[in-house]
Amino acid sequence: MQIFLMWGGMDVTPMEWEWRIRDSYENHSERAALLRPILYEMTAPEAGNGNLVKGGKALSLNISNGGMLVLMDQAPDIEQVLKIYVPTPITIAETPTLAEVRWIRKLPIGDTSSHVTYFVGLKFMF
Repeated sequence: MQIFLMWGGMDVTPMEWEWRIRDSYENHSERAALLRPILYEMTAPEAGNGNLVKGGKALSLNISNGGMLVLMDQAPDIEQVLKIYVPTPITIAETPTLAEVRWIRKLPIGDTSSHVTYFVGLKFMF
């Protein structure tokens, strides 16, 4: 059964979630909310011999001893290593650390031809 809603004179059809849902037995109780902009750097192969370092800004959503969940406007590759600047309680200090991309999920909202946002799960490497 499909439900159609009217919103502002437009039909709004339910969106398909492309995410697999599975039972997880990992302990995530140590997660803490952390809503802050963070800076990151990642390397990408450049035509020729070198690598290009690209930087950007993401929004952290939560953090734990093992990793961090962020919102990004681009999708890094799985296993891509990012240098992230983790916010600390002292607002003038940020701790650079390396994190590996473990998973990526595209947000299923908004127009696909415009701005796209991704949930990105990061695992701290140290």
